[in-house]
Amino acid sequence: MYDFPIVRKSDLGESTVSNSLAVLRRKNQLTLPAEVAKAAHLEEGDPVEVSLVKGGILLRPKKLVDAEQAWFWTSKWQDGERRASADIAKGRVERFESDKDFLESFDE
Repeated sequence: MYDFPIVRKSDLGESTVSNSLAVLRRKNQLTLPAEVAKAAHLEEGDPVEVSLVKGGILLRPKKLVDAEQAWFWTSKWQDGERRASADIAKGRVERFESDKDFLESFDE
């Protein structure tokens, strides 16, 4: 028997597009309705994750990240970005007039 993840409709959020029909063509090609592709911000050539779920198929748009930029999208780095943004928003920043002033601030 298959071991598929269970996905509830509530897990998927509000639908912004009414139900539409797509037709499976030769070589298992499926053309998404234009309004679905647009709502999902999909463009030709974009990767899409396909999962079998209880009662159907779930398609999830995916974006590829260049290996040289992958560090930026790690959880640790993104956590730091969130903390830095919060500090900036709350005014917890300091401006220095020179490199020397900046380095001397560590001695205080």
